[in-house]
Amino acid sequence: MFNLNYFKQKSPQQRFLFILGLTMLLIYLGIGTVVIFFSQLLPIDPEKFPRPYQVAFGVVLIIYAAIRFGRIINQKDHE
Repeated sequence: MFNLNYFKQKSPQQRFLFILGLTMLLIYLGIGTVVIFFSQLLPIDPEKFPRPYQVAFGVVLIIYAAIRFGRIINQKDHE
């Protein structure tokens, strides 16, 4: 699982990639949430991108963020 000592032992490059991965995770999660719950704030034409497709796209983004989270947490020492 997540070990804070392992984070301290990482090289600067690994630490940067870890933080970049967490940032991208938050971006995907945020975009998915905005598309699902705050779609009225976005200038999306409902005829071109109907509401059911917006919800499906948001769910896909949230699932992808969960997969990325799992990959970040389960990184091994040699990667």
